[in-house]
Amino acid sequence: MKAVVMAGGEGTRLRPMTANQPKPLLPVANRPIMEHVLRLLKRHGVTETVVTLQFLAALVRNYFGDGDELGMSLQYATEDIPLGTAGSVKNAADRLREDTFLVISGDALTDIDLTDMVRFHRETSALVTIGLKRVPNPLEFGIIIVDETGRVQRFLEKPTWGQVFSDTVNTGVYVMEPEVLDHVAAGGPVDWSADVFPRLLDAGAPIYGYVADGYWEDVGTHESYLKAQADALSGRVRLDLGGFELSPGVWVAESASVDPDAVLKGPLLVGDYAKVEAGAELREFTVLGNNAVVREGAFLHRAVVHDNVYLGPGAHLRGCVIGKNTDVMSGARIEESAVIGDECVIEPEAYISSGVKVYPFKTIEAGAVVNTSVIWESRGQRSLFGPRGVSGLVNVEITPELCVRLASAYATTLEKGAHVVTSRDSSLAARALKRAVISALTAGAINVLDLEAAPLPVARFHTSRESAAGGITLRTTAGDPQSVDIVIMDDRGADLPAAAQRKLERVFSRQEFRRAFPGEIAELRYPARVVEDYTHELLRRIDMTGIDGMKVVVDCAGGTSSLVLPTLLGRVGVDVLTVNARLDDTSPTETLAERRRDLQRLAELVGSSRAAFGVRFDPVGERIALVDEMGQLIGEERALLVVLDLVAAERRGGRVALPVTTTRVAEQVCRFHGVQVQWTPTALDALTSAAAGHDMIFAGDGRGGFVVPEFSPAVDGLAAFMRLLGLVARTRLSLSQIDARIPVARLLKRTVPTRWAAKGAVMRSVIEVVEAGSERHRVDTTDGVRVTGDDGSWVLILPAATEPVTDLWAEAQDVDTAQALLERWARVVERAAG
Repeated sequence: MKAVVMAGGEGTRLRPMTANQPKPLLPVANRPIMEHVLRLLKRHGVTETVVTLQFLAALVRNYFGDGDELGMSLQYATEDIPLGTAGSVKNAADRLREDTFLVISGDALTDIDLTDMVRFHRETSALVTIGLKRVPNPLEFGIIIVDETGRVQRFLEKPTWGQVFSDTVNTGVYVMEPEVLDHVAAGGPVDWSADVFPRLLDAGAPIYGYVADGYWEDVGTHESYLKAQADALSGRVRLDLGGFELSPGVWVAESASVDPDAVLKGPLLVGDYAKVEAGAELREFTVLGNNAVVREGAFLHRAVVHDNVYLGPGAHLRGCVIGKNTDVMSGARIEESAVIGDECVIEPEAYISSGVKVYPFKTIEAGAVVNTSVIWESRGQRSLFGPRGVSGLVNVEITPELCVRLASAYATTLEKGAHVVTSRDSSLAARALKRAVISALTAGAINVLDLEAAPLPVARFHTSRESAAGGITLRTTAGDPQSVDIVIMDDRGADLPAAAQRKLERVFSRQEFRRAFPGEIAELRYPARVVEDYTHELLRRIDMTGIDGMKVVVDCAGGTSSLVLPTLLGRVGVDVLTVNARLDDTSPTETLAERRRDLQRLAELVGSSRAAFGVRFDPVGERIALVDEMGQLIGEERALLVVLDLVAAERRGGRVALPVTTTRVAEQVCRFHGVQVQWTPTALDALTSAAAGHDMIFAGDGRGGFVVPEFSPAVDGLAAFMRLLGLVARTRLSLSQIDARIPVARLLKRTVPTRWAAKGAVMRSVIEVVEAGSERHRVDTTDGVRVTGDDGSWVLILPAATEPVTDLWAEAQDVDTAQALLERWARVVERAAG
């Protein structure tokens, strides 16, 4: 049997370690990862191997040659351009036509039992057998769901937490029959999991998954790289460490020189010809490379030191990585998660703080304190983006420096000369930080159209209308005047999709920003008639008939909606009582208590003025709260149902988009009026994408956000208010009457603390409990897992994207049944979460 080792990976997330060498050559326990892979193949009797190459291919060929030193026969297939996982194997097809062959990644550390995997492949008569492994955090991998026989049922590439239905992931180890190559197009990038396997699955081909018991680690991040080193030293993966065991867990190469007065506490590894002087201390999980020198008084703990490194007297290394041919001079200190590239010089007494990355060929001057990381995100978040964009405390987490880096990264992802719309709310902080954003964009060859202070819906509208590549708006975090959100938009004016967020995060983390040449510095312009254009288009697209003489009360909350409403309402003949219609730069948001106070004041004004209804905008004009004609506040969930009823009753057809967390009373409302519901994931961009679909008449998120599809697919409080004016004017019922005729929802919610590492296991357990139950259920995996019983009661289990919790919703015909349902599934989650 032959094998294909895919070794074309660039390993961008591992920079600066991979800045000048391919990922397969990164050393684990002083041997390249790919060498461990080749040794695994040889242990299982596979000696004929084709190696696919692309990035820095010559370095891999020069290192391994024809494979004779390993007792193997190596051939190489080099790609001129990246061809993807399947395309690279297709590129070597002429050497793989004879028999079953193995495919394995050259940059993942594993000791999977390949012999048993081949046996399983042949027993099942599979066309393809995919090696699977259970992992704690499946977000960065392709999830594969199999039935009880191992046959693959579904593929899901790099899911969100709401799509994690298992913790069984694709390892990139495959056993294949030659016929599978006929299904791979030649000459272009093709991926196994995203392209070939789904097509084969749809065609009914026998694709099986083999759940491996052995070790597997995708060495794709600095954390996983350090983990792989520790696992190798701890014996969790079967590797040949070389040398001899000087004492339990202390492995020293025979050619190494270790002074008897040096302190060595294993597990650790000392490489060939390394020298450790008296008084040096090497602690647990340290790997010392070949030809490295450790002088007296140096201290290393969980440090990975590559070949030919000099560590001077008193150097202190903890939880870091030092690239080859680097000199760390006397008294220098390098802290946790720092990475020093190849051929650097860290001069005496320099201090490298946690998380700092130093790229190759750099010199850190003596005594320098490098504590403001320009590479590593300093806020300790799992992801740069949260549910409100990039958020944090003003001048603590969201600083002008961070704004420059973020905007520079965004500019780098766009073409030179593109246009980006910028805007802000009324706060002084947003005004100051936006200036940093504009500076970075123009320096990155991006033209800026600055709307200054503007409602967020107007910024979204202008972004979509001006052929802009995207937009950036800064606003005070709702309910927290000390924090700010940076919202980044795509060319539709919608929040940046997940794939684009990941691309921006990669550029941000590496800080490989594009800078314009002096003649390419872009322009800053202030577009004219922004409010007028928005107002004109809104009134042109929304039916405003019947509203003459209508009376309403509007609270602008001191926000940017006050810049638009006078122009808007002045053209439609409505009798309006307006409060807080001014920009408040000292209080750009409100606390919960202040919000309740203002809503109560609005309710009193509506009741006393005999208005048809009242509306309160949020400070950026994106969301609204409703008060009926009786002066009663309509809660956010009820407001969604009331507006839905109004729209559906008038349109009598079409589709509405609602998040899966919405009460199923919405289905009853829609069914009554002949309207269909399209359930969407909870992410706002998913709702926006759905609202842009054909025949959409309404969308809402249940949190005061409404979409008017005939105008824009984005959440827009101003457009929702104008549409509501026409709907209420033309209906024979008041808002309170509509509210009274809609059934009461009995929807409950609960949050269960869940470790990040346990989320995949939780969702797998949920699926297993459903499948093992004797009751009949319908399962929906639009976002999370929703289980619906025959009586219509349902529960939704959804891992939170930004917090270590799992959210549960339950709804039934009565509160007690819903509570019991919630308790039952909360126990399932708690048991799985450990």
